[in-house]
Amino acid sequence: MEIDNNEDLKSGDACIAIKGTHKGKTGMAADFNKSKTGHVTITVVQSDGERFKTLARNVKKQ
Repeated sequence: MEIDNNEDLKSGDACIAIKGTHKGKTGMAADFNKSKTGHVTITVVQSDGERFKTLARNVKKQ
């Protein structure tokens, strides 16, 4: 099972992608989902309205 190091991250919090494809992008955490395998994904909404999905372990609360 995946250990999520962002337990304090909530919907509406500002965050920055620190790893992965979206590294360096910032926005507001909008939606959290947990897959069957236990990985947590987050939808991040950028200031221009653009959305991207990434793993919770790839983002850090700002």
